[in-house]
Amino acid sequence: MPFDARDASGRQGRETSDVKLVAGNSNRPLAEAISAYLKLPLTKGQVKRFADMEIFVEIQENVRGQDVFIIQSTSFPANDNMMELLILIDALKRSSARRITAVIPYFGYARQDRKPGPRTPISAKLVANLIERAGADRVLTLDLHAGQIQGFFDIPTDNLFAAPVMTRDIEDHYGNNGDIVVVSPDVGGVVRARALAKRIGAPIAICDKRRERPGESEVMNVIGEVEGKRCILIDDIVDSGGTLVNAAEALLKNGAVEASAYITHGVLSGGAVNRIQNSRLKSLVITDSILPTQAIRAAKNIRVLSIAPLIGEAIARTSREESVSSLFY
Repeated sequence: MPFDARDASGRQGRETSDVKLVAGNSNRPLAEAISAYLKLPLTKGQVKRFADMEIFVEIQENVRGQDVFIIQSTSFPANDNMMELLILIDALKRSSARRITAVIPYFGYARQDRKPGPRTPISAKLVANLIERAGADRVLTLDLHAGQIQGFFDIPTDNLFAAPVMTRDIEDHYGNNGDIVVVSPDVGGVVRARALAKRIGAPIAICDKRRERPGESEVMNVIGEVEGKRCILIDDIVDSGGTLVNAAEALLKNGAVEASAYITHGVLSGGAVNRIQNSRLKSLVITDSILPTQAIRAAKNIRVLSIAPLIGEAIARTSREESVSSLFY
């Protein structure tokens, strides 16, 4: 049965006697929410730093022969959180855990998935190598920026999708009036937009951004019919917010009634929150794959959806060797 966020929170606890949940420091509230969903306490341990910021990890429970899931997003500060994840994996490996799954709701470095020019790295592949060599047996992540990153790993890697959670929220907030258009903010996100549009039975449109001449601002050309429609922009990552803001402006200029956005990973660096607040976006909905800052929580037009039930269900199914892909179909 496809995942239903409304029903999941009321389900009873799983058979998880040999499962351990370990939380890193990147997003403790999400780890606690997953723990509550599974009715399984977080494993006791400590992650601390020495004076020179070296990371020290100590697992304070027996994990020998256990199926261990480490919950750690590699978001800001990306390098610190990545190193913490690697050391947690090493600590568990040396403690004789039976299987170690790195649960990475937000996979940092995913935007560096190819060589954009000569003498540049493919950092996503390097990170995949590091996680494997540290001792992870499998990876569970959410809405990878590029699907081919799954192939960077030589261990089983499950890429979850936030689309079911977003679909339920859209149905709850927008109803079924037939006036919704799902919009990709760029050509590269068409597959993602089409998948969501199919779920809610809506048409799609595309914002094609291009720079006419060097030094001039980008021009957004809208491909598709948006006049008189409520537009929902869909993407995996929002960082500076510039593309979203420009896309919303272009949609409204082309006759859209309103423009909102659903984004999985709210990086929102620098002045992005202020940019979103001062834009013509009616709302920006993100998930808690990255710990929301105080500025995000205070923003009037930014809302956060929890993906804890989705990840919790995936962990439960993985531990029972059941299908994870059936959550989405």
